[in-house]
Amino acid sequence: MIIMGGLLRPFFDGSYAPHGYCLLWEPALIRTHVIADALIAAAYFSIPLALLTLMRKREDIRYGWMIALFATFILACGATHVMSIWTLWHGNYGAEAVVKVITAIASVATAIMLWPLIPKAVALPSTASLAAANTELADAIASRDAAMSEMRAQMQQREQAERALLQAQKLEALGQLTGGIAHDFNNLLQAITGNLELIDIQPENSSGIVRWSRNARQAVERGKKLTGQLLAFSRVQKLETASFGVARMLEEARDLFGKSVGPQIKVDMEMPDEDLGVVADRGQLELALLNLTINARDAMPDGGTISIRTSAVSGTAHPDLVPGDYVMIAVSDDGIGMSREVAARAFEPFFSARLNGGGTGLGLSMVFGVVSQAGGVVEIDSVEGAGTTVRLFLRRAFDIAPGHDGPLPDEAEPEAMLTGLNVLVIDDDPDVLNTVAATLEARGATTITAADGRAGLVAAEQDGIDLTVVDFAMPGQDGADVAAQLRKAHPGRPVLIMTGFSESAKLDAVIEPGVGLLRKPFSSEELVRAIGELLPVKD
Repeated sequence: MIIMGGLLRPFFDGSYAPHGYCLLWEPALIRTHVIADALIAAAYFSIPLALLTLMRKREDIRYGWMIALFATFILACGATHVMSIWTLWHGNYGAEAVVKVITAIASVATAIMLWPLIPKAVALPSTASLAAANTELADAIASRDAAMSEMRAQMQQREQAERALLQAQKLEALGQLTGGIAHDFNNLLQAITGNLELIDIQPENSSGIVRWSRNARQAVERGKKLTGQLLAFSRVQKLETASFGVARMLEEARDLFGKSVGPQIKVDMEMPDEDLGVVADRGQLELALLNLTINARDAMPDGGTISIRTSAVSGTAHPDLVPGDYVMIAVSDDGIGMSREVAARAFEPFFSARLNGGGTGLGLSMVFGVVSQAGGVVEIDSVEGAGTTVRLFLRRAFDIAPGHDGPLPDEAEPEAMLTGLNVLVIDDDPDVLNTVAATLEARGATTITAADGRAGLVAAEQDGIDLTVVDFAMPGQDGADVAAQLRKAHPGRPVLIMTGFSESAKLDAVIEPGVGLLRKPFSSEELVRAIGELLPVKD
């Protein structure tokens, strides 16, 4: 320790002459050195503080360790200038030498570490390149937005095309039904005409009149059901997925299927006791099955049998099904069948294998689309000369609601009376106008009639009117316009709109509490019941 102390003593004992002696203690020189070194030291000390502040506020800055090393070097440089001021009056040149050694170490280390960083710093993107990249990114985003807009437009066009395709297929199916439906309607008209003529010929036969009028009403009910089915098939509709029973759907469509294939074709239905439920759009599934029966009919020009059967299956019944429970609906015929090549193209739009070249070729493609939208699978199995079977696999539903048909005409509720009720009836068809008015008067009501919407609005200003019955389809002002004006002028007076249309956006817009809807054709019981729902029957 003594030896070490002897070695270091020349550095710290201050026995050397101060630096001021070298300057002959010239005041101007002393002042200049002190001021210059003080300013340099202050600047050097402030620079590390600024760098440390930058590192603290920007922790993500790259090469932070290099900035810290540079700050140490600058701080050491500032210390050398402080020692320059100190040695003007004190000869501690050893201490000054130690500070310079420290400064040398820091500066050499900084220089050694700085040069390898130069290429990396040069490789950093410039402001211009960053601006160019930002512009390129903005262009890419704009291109993406334009592509997305174009894709949305294409999706809308595709949806419109799909709706048009579905409607075209419905129209084709309805065209196939025309002959059978016309024949059936002629039979219904004959039944109605014959029974009414019997009443006209034998007005004194009271028991016969009851029987004949009942027969005519039953014929009307059959025609009403048939018309409702046709309107359901022809209606432009959105996909409305719901759960329902297949057996009930098929039973309700049995007559329509029979009319579509004609008397030479027998339609057999084989279904389990349990009404298996499916998840699909009922209207579109009915249309799909109608298309399959029409295709089967065309494959049997000399007549034959169409078999429709249902069964519960698992997801292993077809390789394209995901695991789960399914219902299979199979439509089979014993017709001419198809070759393997034709069967492979059967689901292609506009491809038709009919012998007479008829049809649009949309039937099976429509079936495929309906089932696919419901999450199901379609398969076709056909052998030339042996017939064809088309199987639909649809997701099974276990929570179907029980159906309700309502009372049959023979089981109608007791006739209600409308005694004391004053009803305004508006219809441009004089036969309908007089019939509705006579029906209401037969139930005890008093009626005021008008032959169009304008006359009806004038008549509506009379006092004492309890309710208005108006037809929807009228020239000039239709029933929806009349109902809206009546509700505005007389908000407490109910309005019942009669219509033969299956749907109308204008009708949907006007229906509200106090405005009822009655679809044609309707019975007197249905008319009175609809009025009773809007306005309590007076005693």
